Amino acid sequence: MMLRVPQCNMPEQAFSRIKNLLGLAARKRPEVGVTPADVVHRENKWSLLHYRRATPARYKTPILFVPSLINRHYVMDLVPGKSMAEWLLAQGHDVYCIDWGTPGDEDRYLSFDSICDKYLGRALRIAAKSSPRGQAHVLGYCLGGTLAVIHAAAHQEKIASMALLAAPVSFKDEGPLAAWTQSPDFDPEAITRAWGNAPWPLLQSAFHMLRPTLNLAKAMHLVDRAWNDEFLDGFLAVETWGNDNVSFPGAAFVRYIEDLYRKDALVNGDMTLSGKPAKLESIACPLLAVTFEHDNIVPWRSAALVVDRVASTDKTHVKLPGGHVGAVVSKSASKGLWPMLSKFFVDHEARGVKTRGARSANVARR
Repeated sequence: MMLRVPQCNMPEQAFSRIKNLLGLAARKRPEVGVTPADVVHRENKWSLLHYRRATPARYKTPILFVPSLINRHYVMDLVPGKSMAEWLLAQGHDVYCIDWGTPGDEDRYLSFDSICDKYLGRALRIAAKSSPRGQAHVLGYCLGGTLAVIHAAAHQEKIASMALLAAPVSFKDEGPLAAWTQSPDFDPEAITRAWGNAPWPLLQSAFHMLRPTLNLAKAMHLVDRAWNDEFLDGFLAVETWGNDNVSFPGAAFVRYIEDLYRKDALVNGDMTLSGKPAKLESIACPLLAVTFEHDNIVPWRSAALVVDRVASTDKTHVKLPGGHVGAVVSKSASKGLWPMLSKFFVDHEARGVKTRGARSANVARR
């Protein structure tokens, strides 16, 4: 029997790599956030998107995406094939998403309560209207997940279940952000007096501080994989999103730093929302908390803590390999993370599903 030796494609890869790198500046950037959607509500700068379906939804309870306040919403709908929204629609879900928009100078006085209570509450009520139960599933990512947790701690009557992706609830950790915000030299009020809103370049530089060698690592990875057009388009899409940042409304930023980072009010039981106590122990809805092992932005323990503190009898922590962004938008997400989320929402179409209590899992790399 003769063994067939595959031809080496290294010369072709080398040629494609050089060609793509030389043409990188002129290469057309992939279009992001292109899944068709209708704006069903608009208020101040934010709007609520309802992704279009060609057929009626298979499941009656819609999903509301709550993205981070300081990043663009389309990370949940990056590009075709790497879009969580597109994938969930294909599984038969009805999907809404908050687009926080771009705050202007006049939003320097926009309060944390207005965003987390009024805006998020309105989005939730509008999405829940389409459900016979008058409820919606909530999927919160990063700071969006923190907002969802705080809202649920004060109001959960419209929430059928809640899934959190890398959503910090404890802000007293060993990370550089915690150390930076604890410093007496860091003055959030001085920042907002000077600029009104906390400027996005300041926020972006803080995240770069978490991993100073990240840009170099990305450049080396780009050179290594530049021969692959599919990889290159995905890389450029993530870079487009990563450099399309949003400033933090001034008054909301000050309270975010003072209450969450400095006082750790959510964990200590001192958080309020529009004057109402917002305690983790008040949350009783089914809960799924997903953390990422190599997340350099949200340490996994600070996001996993929510499972120990909520009153929910149906609650699960799953720790996945990967980083803060890549684990959410990569190809592997469509084979692991996204099906897990879909199953969680499908399992909780009926209110009151109970399991054996809290579960925790480390999922091996696929």
